[in-house]
Amino acid sequence: MKTVVVTGCSRGIGLEFVRQLLARGDRVFAGVRRPESATVLMNLAAAAPEQLTVLPLDVTQATHRANLAATLGSRGIDLLISNAGVYGPVPDRLGETDEDGWLETFRVNAIAPRQLVEALLPQLRAGNRPCIGLLSSKMGSMGDNGSGGVYIYRSSKAALNAVGVSLARDLRDQGILTLVLHPGWVLTDMGGPNAEITVSESVTRMLAILDGASADDNGRFIDIDGSTIPW
Repeated sequence: MKTVVVTGCSRGIGLEFVRQLLARGDRVFAGVRRPESATVLMNLAAAAPEQLTVLPLDVTQATHRANLAATLGSRGIDLLISNAGVYGPVPDRLGETDEDGWLETFRVNAIAPRQLVEALLPQLRAGNRPCIGLLSSKMGSMGDNGSGGVYIYRSSKAALNAVGVSLARDLRDQGILTLVLHPGWVLTDMGGPNAEITVSESVTRMLAILDGASADDNGRFIDIDGSTIPW
């Protein structure tokens, strides 16, 4: 049984992570901005109160991050899945820069994941073969950008990728792995109806990657099929 922290669990990929982790017997701490609105998640917690703890967690809020760390106490984290993220303002057209929206997207997608790791470092250090999984997107790849546009989301995920590589380097000697994951084009509210992969399949594949991670994977940008994505 692993102790796992997952952020952004109200729906979609985050909620499916919780479902699959519970099904295999892990102890899960699930963060969500508004627990009172996360009906499915709260029902899961009611059915498995010893296995699932739901906490209010806006990842941009220092008090929420500190509360999560205090709730965990001396318990080690074996797996941290940093899933919370936003797409940012739409439309995002050249000539119509939404500076405030861009900055807020950076706060959620790139800055908060680093701050969350900082808040949980004592628990990660106490984990069993601890691993951090940062959910990014292939849209953050420079090499894969053949269509342009989507400046805000692309740049925020590119920044997250840079954060992930630095975490991998800085935490390597402490025995903490950091992987940057592309979940695929997933059938979620963000992915839209034309996406190519179900939420269940995406999460199953990502968990397999995280469970099988080794030192060779530290700092990799990993596609859903296990291949390396160009930066």
